[in-house]
Amino acid sequence: MPKMKTRRSAAKRFSVTGSGKFKRRKQNLRHILTKKNAKRRMRLGQSATVDSTNEKAVRRMMPYA
Repeated sequence: MPKMKTRRSAAKRFSVTGSGKFKRRKQNLRHILTKKNAKRRMRLGQSATVDSTNEKAVRRMMPYA
């Protein structure tokens, strides 16, 4: 059986933590930043974990992660 391929788009967006969860970036930090306050912008810059409902789909896209 041939090797499974990793979805490259997913590999660029997610990374695996030490405990096996998936890390992701938060949305809304690309443009229209003037109306967002500094506290909100700082929070958006931090990473988040993928929700448990989506984790199965991400794991399927990245079989060797």
